[in-house]
Amino acid sequence: MDKLKETKNMIGEIFLEIGEALDSGQFGIQSRIGITTLGSEHGIENIIKGAEKAQKENIDLKVVLIGPKIETSLEIAEANTENEMYTKMEELLDKGEIDACVTMHYNFPIGVATVGKAITPGLGRDLYLATTTGTASANRVESMIKNTLYGIITAKAMGIDNPSVGILNLDGSRQVETALRKLNANGYNINFGESARADGGCVMRGNDLLSGSSDVMVTDTLTGNLMMKILSSFTTGGNYESSGDGYGPGIGENYGRIILILSRASGVPVVANAIGYAGKLVKGRLTNKAKEEFQKARDAGLENILNELTKAPAKSEKKITMPDKEVVVGQISGIDIMDLESAVQVLWQEAVYAESGMGCTGPIVLVSEKNLARAIDILKKNNYVATEAEDC
Repeated sequence: MDKLKETKNMIGEIFLEIGEALDSGQFGIQSRIGITTLGSEHGIENIIKGAEKAQKENIDLKVVLIGPKIETSLEIAEANTENEMYTKMEELLDKGEIDACVTMHYNFPIGVATVGKAITPGLGRDLYLATTTGTASANRVESMIKNTLYGIITAKAMGIDNPSVGILNLDGSRQVETALRKLNANGYNINFGESARADGGCVMRGNDLLSGSSDVMVTDTLTGNLMMKILSSFTTGGNYESSGDGYGPGIGENYGRIILILSRASGVPVVANAIGYAGKLVKGRLTNKAKEEFQKARDAGLENILNELTKAPAKSEKKITMPDKEVVVGQISGIDIMDLESAVQVLWQEAVYAESGMGCTGPIVLVSEKNLARAIDILKKNNYVATEAEDC
């Protein structure tokens, strides 16, 4: 009876998968994924081998090479220079002759940045690094807030319904957290992750990058690019990227192409994985998912939150006098390094003596025990700490 029940369950699951495929319009359809072949530091053969590997491993994909003619069983869209190659790539994408493309050294417009997919070295977890190339915004904090959306969009397109989100502990991370808390409170659901370190929190340390404490790790692009390089080539000495799925798709509001980035140092395994990554994003309807998530974020007041960040603070004509010194043992964390001194000034203005300091997890403001609760309220009121920071 148990075997009969297992067989029935298996048949039910198969029919369910077929039904979902029919509903999505993907049943029996191969996604056509392009890959440009010029520009690799390891030569064109490296790209061809990776593409052929991807074709063998993904029967639901049709891999199309974009570059010079070469001996291979794969389809080729001929282009003999890098300029020709990029022009051909964009033409094939815009005509719908390929669904997505993997390429190297491509310039995205401002507002578009890529979400890399790495594998953590210790536990082998998938980690989405938001972001790794491109620039979401010229403003650092605004950029990282948008990077959060880009990471969520990508993870959801890859089948993670409610991805956990961590913010790497960098300059601006506490401002990013505060803004994301507002967005979450306004109705855009963000599943904040929890650090593996004893003190927890959604602001992540280097340990969390290695363990993959969150599905999506939010960072600035330069740091994300650095981490992709380290995580993908730490076993090879750095000149051959052998692990992970590459630097990922360019995401941006109203950006309609699915273009994924590889490093020129990417080896055969990463080339193959990046093509598979592209195929999964096509099936996960990345561009549709992006439209849905951006609309939800807009409805939750994203524009106002970003405008508050870039608005110049009003200059105070009032001279601020330091209150009488006190013994300060009460610690307030969750303040961004760029806001630390101004947070102290705000407390002085309210006749609360405070000093700035640096704890093991980042910047802190020190006040007396008797003033601790009042100081936290003042800093929350002035948006120096997240209103729900204690639940982070």
